[in-house]
Amino acid sequence: MVIKMEKVKQASKKYIKKNSKQAEEMLNILKNEYPDAICGLEFRSPIELVCALILAAQCTDARVNQIIPILFAKFPDVYALSKADIKQIQEIVKPCGFYVNKSNAILNTANIIVNKFNGVVPDTMEELTTLSGIGRKSANIILQECFGKVEGIAVDTHVTRLSRKMGFSNETTQEKIENELMNKFNKKYWSILNHVMVLHGRKYCIARRPQCDICPINKLCPKND
Repeated sequence: MVIKMEKVKQASKKYIKKNSKQAEEMLNILKNEYPDAICGLEFRSPIELVCALILAAQCTDARVNQIIPILFAKFPDVYALSKADIKQIQEIVKPCGFYVNKSNAILNTANIIVNKFNGVVPDTMEELTTLSGIGRKSANIILQECFGKVEGIAVDTHVTRLSRKMGFSNETTQEKIENELMNKFNKKYWSILNHVMVLHGRKYCIARRPQCDICPINKLCPKND
């Protein structure tokens, strides 16, 4: 009970919010810290990224990057994937966890793309979010990485957690966090924000053991306000 209460307390903690100028100063420091920040998922086509994002839920990018080439060696395009035996997909993606749900989402999405979009991964937010297993966060990534369209900010678990700790947003849902970030940052930052914050969350602002003493934005962090 004590542990549960502590988790609730931490989750409800609000941090002093930074204004746009302060937030951009912090982000610029992180951009310099991670000059080569890019999407951590490897893909050769839009359908590969779609499947990679489905598999990435509660799984590391490294593991997904191992599985995607195996999946598409067996099913080289969306048409082959749409006709796949679900058990074959399950066997391949099993190392990514939650393989039953993820396999169903991959097969369903392949059939939607074939039957509704003539075999072509759609390039609009409205259409992408009709795909099984693809929400707004994943759609933002697909639009940006595959079609060069920046319509929003991909808010994943790293961005959700760090947005609070860095004083960017105290909102609790991904949609509200995205809206606040879009209002706080100039659009030129939208495409890089997710990549930079993911790397920062892995290197310094680690959930259970943050490296605050060597963090490049330590002096600007809300915990020092």
